[in-house]
Amino acid sequence: MTSSFDAHAFLTLDDDQRWSSWPETAHTLDRGPQPFPAWVVQHDGAIDTELGILRSGKEADAFLLDRALPAERLTGAPGEAVLMVAKRYRSPEHSAFHRSHEYTEGRRTKDSREARAIVRGTAFGRQAAAAQWARTEFDVLSRLWSAGLPVPYPVQILGTEVCMEFIGTDDERGAVAAPRLQETAPDPATVRRWAERLRDVVVDLAALGLAHGDLSPYNVLIDTRAALPDPVIIDVPQTVDLIANPHGARFLRRDCENLCTWLRAKGAPPSAADPAEWCAASLRSWEAR
Repeated sequence: MTSSFDAHAFLTLDDDQRWSSWPETAHTLDRGPQPFPAWVVQHDGAIDTELGILRSGKEADAFLLDRALPAERLTGAPGEAVLMVAKRYRSPEHSAFHRSHEYTEGRRTKDSREARAIVRGTAFGRQAAAAQWARTEFDVLSRLWSAGLPVPYPVQILGTEVCMEFIGTDDERGAVAAPRLQETAPDPATVRRWAERLRDVVVDLAALGLAHGDLSPYNVLIDTRAALPDPVIIDVPQTVDLIANPHGARFLRRDCENLCTWLRAKGAPPSAADPAEWCAASLRSWEAR
C-alpha cells in the first residue's frame, strides 16, 4: 500500500534549498534523452541544495547543485543523490554577450509573439530571450549526447535554468570541477591524443550540420574521472547551422584556429593540429551527410 506520508509537510528547507524541480519537468521535451542514466534522481521527495557558484559566464552563471533524498531515506543505491550543474541564463540587459545576433541568424522562432517581444525589448521579451538561449543549449546538448559526442548529459530544463551532468570528481576532498583545457599542461602524448579527440569533435559536429561557434580552450573541460582524461565540450547555446547561418563557415574556421593554436603551443605536432585540415575535413563530413 502506498504511504500517505507527505515529507513536504514535515521538512523545513533552508534558504539555499528547494524541493527537486524534476516533477515540474514532466513534459518529455524538458527532460534529457532516454533511457535516463542510472544516476539521475527522479524521486519527488528529493531536495535541491545549492552549494555555490562554479563559473560566471557572458550570458549565464553555473551553480553546483546537490539533488538528494533526505539523509534518513538514503540507502546508497543509484538515483538517490547526485551533484549537477544548474546553469541559469540572465536576461540580455544583464548579459555581457553582445554579439548574440550573429549566432541566432537563421534560427526559427516558433512563437511569433515571443519574437516580436524580443525585437521590441519588452520585459517579457527579455525573459523570453534568456529562455530561448537556455532552450537552445538544452536541445543542442540533447542532440549531441544522443549522437555520441562528449558533452555533459542534459538532465532537465525549467524556464531559464538548465540542469546538466557535473563533470568533475566528488570524494573525501569534496567536489572538484574538471579543469578547463586552458588550465592544463599536458605531456606530448596527451596533447596529441587531445588533438585527435578535438578534431573528431569538430568533424562530428559538421556531420550534424553544426559548428560550435565559440570553441576555445575555455569551453573544453578535461574529464578527470576517466583513467585517460579526455575533452568534454561545454557552452553550446551559440552553436550555428553551417548553412542556415551566413556566418557558419567563419565560425567553423575560428573554432579550428582557436583550438589548433593552443594545441600547437602545447607541443602538438602541426600535422595533428592544422586548422586548414580540420576545416576541410569538417566540410567533407558535412557534404557527405
